Amino acid sequence: MNTDELVEHALELLLAKDMAAFAGLWAEHGVIEFPFAPPGYPRRVEGRAAVHEYLRGYPDLLDVRDIADRVLHRTADPEVVVVEFEAAGVVVATGLPYRLRYIAVVTARDGEIRHYREYWDPLAAAEAMGGSDELNAAFSGGADV
Repeated sequence: MNTDELVEHALELLLAKDMAAFAGLWAEHGVIEFPFAPPGYPRRVEGRAAVHEYLRGYPDLLDVRDIADRVLHRTADPEVVVVEFEAAGVVVATGLPYRLRYIAVVTARDGEIRHYREYWDPLAAAEAMGGSDELNAAFSGGADV
């Protein structure tokens, strides 16, 4: 599976709420980074096991129902792609709508994600989740802050 196909597969698993399979796409020592993370939110999650722990409760927080406006940008490095997308759904705790745009820089090799750097608007995410404390509490478990 090339990097383009791996990213598309990852987004489909996210939409299917199959977080175990989604986390299973990471390399043993793969990393997720959130450069725009607000204080109190994890900035880096290292290793497949930590990625799994970080993501396991995601469907209990956000009911993602659509991943739209997918645009995949290839780079000069065949192992690196940039993907833009919008996730839309419902915040499970409040029933409020959730709609947020993301940009991710994904590095993959041998069919595994080695590095995933995700850019998103923490103010919009906090607003959707009911506040920054709620956002941080929802996503701070199992990761380095």
